[in-house]
Amino acid sequence: MAAAANNSKRVSGPQKAAMALLAMGEEASALILKKLSTEEIKQLSVHMSSLAGVRKDTSDELLEEFSSLFKVEGGVNVDGDQFIRNLLPSVMRGDQANEVISRMEEAKQRVPFKHLKDVDPKLLAGFIKGEHPQTIAIIVTHLGHQKASQVLAYLPEQLQFEIVTRIASLEAVPPELIMEVDEVLEKELSSVGTRGQQIGGVSVVAEILNHSDRRTGDSILQFLDETDSDLAEKVRKLMFVFEDLLHVNDGGIRELLKEVRNEELTVALKTASEDLKGKIFRNLSQRAAQMLQEDMSMMGPARLSEVENAQQAILVVARRLEKEGKLLMAGKDGGEQFV
Repeated sequence: MAAAANNSKRVSGPQKAAMALLAMGEEASALILKKLSTEEIKQLSVHMSSLAGVRKDTSDELLEEFSSLFKVEGGVNVDGDQFIRNLLPSVMRGDQANEVISRMEEAKQRVPFKHLKDVDPKLLAGFIKGEHPQTIAIIVTHLGHQKASQVLAYLPEQLQFEIVTRIASLEAVPPELIMEVDEVLEKELSSVGTRGQQIGGVSVVAEILNHSDRRTGDSILQFLDETDSDLAEKVRKLMFVFEDLLHVNDGGIRELLKEVRNEELTVALKTASEDLKGKIFRNLSQRAAQMLQEDMSMMGPARLSEVENAQQAILVVARRLEKEGKLLMAGKDGGEQFV
């Protein structure tokens, strides 16, 4: 019973009400819902539609909270979505019932923070920088690695450190909390012009830093070195930088070279080590290698930012090929060798 009590405490009021109604059955629930407002019915409907059933120990705990007699052997094995669809027509007019069902479907299909897709990174950073770091961490992890790195670069340095530390430790976040943050943020921006979701972790920090400019990435890694050296090492092992192409298998390099423009490669190799240049040349035809060397010798000075942008563009392709299994990292950081 103690375990059930603990579980109940982690469930919100509307969720508890939805579970209780589901366990009571359609007839009893209809009598209760008739006494509620349309907005309350809408809210309960969204929660009920996401329930597949109610455990007996949970229903017993809710029993005490609602001060009513409620005993069901083996729990309530009722599909919540179908239950509420059958129930709504008996307690609401047809158009109202359809509106509630539509809202249920919309809530199920809603992608958190989708409305941020087209928001300028600088504008977004300025808008969220006053939020609690934990809230910012939740928002940043839903932006995609490229946009997350851009937003991070516009935030104050100390806040950057706080956010990446929180992202690294994020695990399961209740979907209700994510949707609440999403809805509040959407409203604020518009005024100006079951299970938790795995949204954080060390790999997320590594991917964000992979897409960051060098100044931001180096600054954050230095902070991690000073505050949590173990975390810094874990992040570095998951990061993929341009020199790591030296550890890519030859077949992977050849696949990569098929998709990289010669002009981009010429600029990217400007600051590469001799070992990496040699690996690239070995995986080109003799004629192509000769042409690349000639282009590099004729190229004048290049801005460091241009070189880094070219390297990042190539790494984007490399990471995609790695996910597709066309490119393999061999022996990086003492990792397993391929034979």
